[in-house]
Amino acid sequence: MSEPIRLAKHLAHMLNCSRREAEQYIAGGWVTVDGVVVEEPQFRVSGERIELSKDASLLALASVTLLLHKPADMDALSAAELLTPANHSGQDRSGIRPLKKHFTGIEFLTPLSASASGLVVFSQDWHVARKLREDASVMEHEVIVEVAGTIKPGGLERLNRIDHGFTFNGVLLPPAKVSWQSETRLRFALKGERPGQIAYFCENVGLRIEAMKRIRIGRVPMSSLPVGQWRYLLPNERF
Repeated sequence: MSEPIRLAKHLAHMLNCSRREAEQYIAGGWVTVDGVVVEEPQFRVSGERIELSKDASLLALASVTLLLHKPADMDALSAAELLTPANHSGQDRSGIRPLKKHFTGIEFLTPLSASASGLVVFSQDWHVARKLREDASVMEHEVIVEVAGTIKPGGLERLNRIDHGFTFNGVLLPPAKVSWQSETRLRFALKGERPGQIAYFCENVGLRIEAMKRIRIGRVPMSSLPVGQWRYLLPNERF
């Protein structure tokens, strides 16, 4: 081979398969060039050693959902930049191999205040996206809040009452389940959480937020996912 050609074209000729099949093998991370995995079908080769993994499959690459522990003081755009192989959690039990394709066409689905840390969701899977959108108003979020100040008499009871009377942006808010975890830490479990809502609750009962961390969305917990790292949603996990 004298002139460099696209890896997909070379692989199709080498395997006697279609160009489309060759591109699927490459995008699936099954092809190495001189021992290094290459995932770009347009990569140019001109005599390197091209090998196909013995485990190679032409099954369509499934859409994935990524769970990220967003650091505090980071907006959604900056958080998306953390979705790289380098930040993949070593505690991920999914068995999925990170591929470049997993970081394209991905959508941020769970708004969280920039000042807050905790669980956020990015997904390529339209089933997951539809679930999180359609059930946004009834899906429960669990948030741990560090507070300062002195709560007003009856403040905690009011937060837990169905008839608490709190409105946010003109909308009557559903009751929250709020409990003390320590002298300065509250646990909120609330449905349809909106950015700024918890701060509004706290201010109305005499408290000031020092820090906030979302630890669960629906039935999916953040668990021990380290800050700044991400993992794949497991097949058995449902929001």
